[in-house]
Amino acid sequence: MNPYLLLAAAIVSEVFGSSMLKLSDGFKRWQPAIGVIVGMGLAFYCLSHALTSIPLGTAYAIWSGVGTALTAIIGVVAYKEPFDWKKGLGLLLIIGGVVMMRLTGGGH
Repeated sequence: MNPYLLLAAAIVSEVFGSSMLKLSDGFKRWQPAIGVIVGMGLAFYCLSHALTSIPLGTAYAIWSGVGTALTAIIGVVAYKEPFDWKKGLGLLLIIGGVVMMRLTGGGH
């Protein structure tokens, strides 16, 4: 399977798991807690397979950058968390860093 598709699956799974953390209420609600465990387990499984072909630095930059941006967007949209220019600038800088890591072959 394409390693970047595996990385994308890892990111989506991790973002799902992180979103379920918010709903689990400190693991007091069992349905979202199961979502955390499944989401994070699938994320690390997919990431481990992606790392067989993608350099660690590149994969981690993409994983953390895209995951952070998606999680922040979910926070704003689903949980009505505030969004201001500082958060927007931070997300743009993260995305810019991911792009630079990818363009320079970060991790080689």
